[in-house]
Amino acid sequence: MSREELLALPVSVDLETGNRALGLGRSKGYELAKRGLYPCRVLRLGNAYRVVMADLLALLGPAA
Repeated sequence: MSREELLALPVSVDLETGNRALGLGRSKGYELAKRGLYPCRVLRLGNAYRVVMADLLALLGPAA
């Protein structure tokens, strides 16, 4: 995912998008989220997971 794509994303994104930005596969991303070990903050909204973009961008650093 390019820097421009990341910066164009909304305040929170679905787990699939977060996984793609971090280079995680679907199964691994969901496993980490369920266990509370995802590398940045994840919100649980009903059955859905949302990744907080501010935390994702902070994790990826200035190169993102």
